[in-house]
Amino acid sequence: MQEEKAPAFAWDVPDPFTMAVVPGPEDIDGLKHTNNAVYVRWCESVAWAHSGAIGLSLADYERLDRAMAIRRGEYDYLLPSFLGEELVLGTWLAASDGKITLQRCFQLLRKSDGATVLRGRWDLVCIEMSSGRPRRMPTEFVAVYLPAIVAGGQGA
Repeated sequence: MQEEKAPAFAWDVPDPFTMAVVPGPEDIDGLKHTNNAVYVRWCESVAWAHSGAIGLSLADYERLDRAMAIRRGEYDYLLPSFLGEELVLGTWLAASDGKITLQRCFQLLRKSDGATVLRGRWDLVCIEMSSGRPRRMPTEFVAVYLPAIVAGGQGA
């Protein structure tokens, strides 16, 4: 008997930053699938993990009094996911004007068959945390985020 291999994931970009997620009982809604708000929460978690992994944490944001805040979020819910289903959530940076804006994309795949469950995109703007006003990205943001942009990686 030959062992079946899991399907290769068809990511929208090569090698996104990934995080495994599994819907628990608290994530399931009245329709018996993962609630849409849970996907949004997962996107926030993977975005913070990715930002920290490439060199900018919440502590850095606080120290610099700057943050990348979501100006617009867009999610395409393509397939449902269910209790206990193994999923992989990927994220990457897709675009920036190099001054104040940044775009982050997401793709959620079902581990069993590689099907895309969700695609999402955030349009981010750099703000001064103390005032909430838009400000230019500090040099630390430019040095970390711009090299991490995936060419052609715009999604949703």
